[in-house]
Amino acid sequence: MATYAVGDIQGCLTPLLSLLEQIDFDPKADKLWVAGDLINRGPQSLETLRFIRKLGDSAVVVLGNHDLSFLAIVEGFQAMRDGDTVEEILRAPDCDELCYWLRQQKLVHHDPELAYTMVHAGIPPQWSIKKALRRSAEVEEVLQDDDRYQDFLLHMFGSEPRQWDKSLRGNDRLRIITNYFTRMRFCDAEGQLEFQAKSGPDSAPKGFKPWYKIKNRKANADRIVFGHWAALQGYTDAEQVFALDTGCVWGGSLTVMCLEDQTRYSCACD
Repeated sequence: MATYAVGDIQGCLTPLLSLLEQIDFDPKADKLWVAGDLINRGPQSLETLRFIRKLGDSAVVVLGNHDLSFLAIVEGFQAMRDGDTVEEILRAPDCDELCYWLRQQKLVHHDPELAYTMVHAGIPPQWSIKKALRRSAEVEEVLQDDDRYQDFLLHMFGSEPRQWDKSLRGNDRLRIITNYFTRMRFCDAEGQLEFQAKSGPDSAPKGFKPWYKIKNRKANADRIVFGHWAALQGYTDAEQVFALDTGCVWGGSLTVMCLEDQTRYSCACD
């Protein structure tokens, strides 16, 4: 039995299947952790959703920004943008079922036995893993509530507030939590977010650093796997932090890592 974590698939099912064959993945014995952005920009978004969903309990999924944006498109709260490849899902007869399944997924997953935490973008420096799980649960509760999830999606977009404050309430509170877990790259020591810079860690604006390089992070001793940041090319110089988005949808590669021994396997993507 082994547990593998994979970076952003973004609708690139063929490389994923190739990787699973390479590692001899057995859904009856093994687990596949998916670090968000299952869909969009790649050519097989519908097939990817169906495949991961069909894995059942063998798959552990956290949501990424593309997954949440898709749910907002379904509800009519966001227009499709150039490069989006979710139209096939919208036309699919099982679209409602797939959306419901997405809404049941987490923003942060923690396995105390393996001693790993998975998130799409990162954990802000002011939160421990325990605190991050509590904040994640707030968004998950709303997203799974048939009476509240549409209002959440309607107000989800935006870059304000840029910093956590425990006094925040309502949509502002849910938005900053969501932005930390699904959009964050750079922040400052107090957890203030910076959204403009999207290239490598050396492009940090003055006063900001990659979230995992903030000194005295509360989760500094915890092992974290994440995706989202293709410009890192799978590399961080933080010993306990593992970047898994290696830019498959941009012509890079798809990467999985075995959590038990940290061995990486990659597949080139056309």
